[in-house]
Amino acid sequence: MTNTKTIPFCKAVASGNDFVVVDNRKGLIKNEKKFAQKVCRPHLDIGADGVLLVEKSNKADFFMRIINSDGSEAETCGNGFRCITLYAHCVLGFPKKMKFETLAGMIDGEILSFSQNERPGDAGIWACMRAKMVNPKDYKKDIFLELEGIKKLLHCSFIDTGVPHAVIFTEGLESVAVHELGRKVRYHDRFMPRGTNVNFVEITGKSALSIRTYERGVEAETLACGSGSTAAAVIGCLTGHVQSPVKVKTKSGEILTVRMKIAGDKVRNVFLEGDAKIVFEGNILVKGDVK
Repeated sequence: MTNTKTIPFCKAVASGNDFVVVDNRKGLIKNEKKFAQKVCRPHLDIGADGVLLVEKSNKADFFMRIINSDGSEAETCGNGFRCITLYAHCVLGFPKKMKFETLAGMIDGEILSFSQNERPGDAGIWACMRAKMVNPKDYKKDIFLELEGIKKLLHCSFIDTGVPHAVIFTEGLESVAVHELGRKVRYHDRFMPRGTNVNFVEITGKSALSIRTYERGVEAETLACGSGSTAAAVIGCLTGHVQSPVKVKTKSGEILTVRMKIAGDKVRNVFLEGDAKIVFEGNILVKGDVK
């Protein structure tokens, strides 16, 4: 075929968040937006929540770029951090401890334990990972939103864990209309022009939460969101609902652990721990206007 290129990739998953991961240090992909919009389509292509790119860095082992399925670029992605750490070690040969840049700042990634085909009947390369997140900022405890079609004001909190997150504590999490409510909050004037991710959170223990997330850029509920789980855990600790370390149960059923140090309303040394998996490697043939 003329005007086409073959691009190697890996499919990686963390807590149900799935990604197409590409080594782009040689500039194989020029149009990241079109590439992500193409390959992330479920049923019609590889299918993924987003694309993770490894690019050159003068300050760290590499620069990580995060392209959402709609083609927009995100500053940070907690589940993506674990996926790209595993990929960088297994495929690119980086050490188990590494440092990489993101638009939100520097991230420390680490493989805590590592084994192949660890889970019976579930092929792939699994590892337990830890990433040191950027320090949270812009915490706002009490925000009341007027939403169309809803009589009562919606109470939420807000924090930026590298990307913006609204956190809504609720009961009966499984019955929450995440897509409908999440979309209204995501585009609410209060959070524009950036918009926000939206997390619905139920307290299940003194150090335990369950979470469902409407994710900006994917524009749907996802099976997990690492930065959202971090936001929920941080706000839960700041408001006294839970204590660190916090176990966060995601929509996929997997558990993420968030550790932090708190002094007053300042939060530092935030770590996100959980599994990551390389599902398969492959090559994708793309046209010139996509690559």
